[in-house]
Amino acid sequence: MELKRIPDPPITTDLVEAIRAFPVEREVIHCGQPFHVSPFDFYADCPACRSRIKVRALSAVQEVEDVFDAVFEWLNQPGAEASMRRRQQEIKADADET
Repeated sequence: MELKRIPDPPITTDLVEAIRAFPVEREVIHCGQPFHVSPFDFYADCPACRSRIKVRALSAVQEVEDVFDAVFEWLNQPGAEASMRRRQQEIKADADET
């Protein structure tokens, strides 16, 4: 059986480790007050002054967040979420065995 594949881009160990270590929230300090936002948010509202502030870069330089965005876009396809959930269960089962 031949699997249909797209060419593999270079994926470094550093990239994989950065994804594994990626935080589930980002601390922002504005008006001297810390608060937390999603690491995927581009903007946040300061709870102290209610200003809308930029918390993520918009540039031509690729960031780890852009990898997540590509995966999130992929997950919008029919059937992708079910595949993801199945793989998550496999990963959890493997971790429970060790």
